[in-house]
Amino acid sequence: MTPLVYLAAALAEVAGCFSFWAWWRLDRSVLWLVPGMLSLAAFAWLLSLVDADYAGRAYAAYGGVYIATSLLWLWVVEQRAPDRWDLIGAAVCLAGAGIILLGPRTA
Repeated sequence: MTPLVYLAAALAEVAGCFSFWAWWRLDRSVLWLVPGMLSLAAFAWLLSLVDADYAGRAYAAYGGVYIATSLLWLWVVEQRAPDRWDLIGAAVCLAGAGIILLGPRTA
């Protein structure tokens, strides 16, 4: 369940941030901020659903998913294909997220 929650949270965060980007950088209507703020609230709620003992660890592991999802957004929404350095960086971040989330813990 955690990977799906992370993915949904990342999509909500990227969409929310993009609404601010569109308003500020692409000269879109201020009304873009309304769904953006709702999306950012959904992101925070979704991230709180992650089954982890500590919030900081859940957020740290989420970072890798966020990076990969941002590159997916770049490709699908902004229609700019990630280059090999983007993909290598995302793979490193996802590996780090996996280590953080799945690494053995001692009591």
